This record gives sequence, C-alpha cells and structure tokens, in this order.
Amino acid sequence: MKFAYTIVYVADVSATLDFYRRAFGFATRFVTDDAQFGELDTGGTALAFARHDVAASSLPQGYRPLDADAQPAGIEVGFTTSDVPAAFDHAVAAGATPITAPLTKPWGQTVAYVRAPEGTLIELCTPMG
Repeated sequence: MKFAYTIVYVADVSATLDFYRRAFGFATRFVTDDAQFGELDTGGTALAFARHDVAASSLPQGYRPLDADAQPAGIEVGFTTSDVPAAFDHAVAAGATPITAPLTKPWGQTVAYVRAPEGTLIELCTPMG
C-alpha cells in the first residue's frame, strides 16, 4: 500500500489552484480542460482538488463540504518550510485566514495554522528530524 494523494472538494478548482500558487508557490501539475479536477506539483504526494459536482457523482449518499465560515474540519494539510513566520505572512497576504500565529512547540518545531479560502486547515511547520 502507498499513500497516493489527497483530494479536497471545492466550488472552483481554478481559483483554488491559483490561491495555492500565490500563497505557497505550488505550480499546477495537471488540470482537466473543464477544470473539474486539478493537482498541484508538491514534490511528493499529490494534493488535488475536484469540484463538488465531481464528488456528488462519486458519493451518491452525499458528503459535508468544507465551510470556510464554520469551524475547521478535523483534518489538516501540512506544509514544511524552514521559515514558518515568512510563510505564514505570505499566505495571509495571499488571502489565507490566520488561525494560529507561528509558535515554537516544546519539542522545538515551529508551527502555525491558516485556512485557505475554500476552508482547508493548513499547518505550516518546520521539518522534524
């Protein structure tokens, strides 16, 4: 078994890919002609986005979409960086909502949290080990 990708269901794949490019520097690796699905070039496991109508066709019983106005869902996407404060400021300037400003954890890792416009909770942290 190998972890292949994470897909976040969103209203606008193109706008979401653009936000992640501006906020975190990720290029688009792939996007369908109709912009129903797109992936970022993260250098590792793919982070992908698909429109809600794609999810509806795959999940006939429905699902709970992310809501940027509600509390974050119980999952986060983590990005590592050597400069968490700069990444945090850059993400907020690009439209992310600040959640927790950078702080150093007891084990020495610097961690901050933001939310993307579609509601995804994002951890920015220094690498461990």
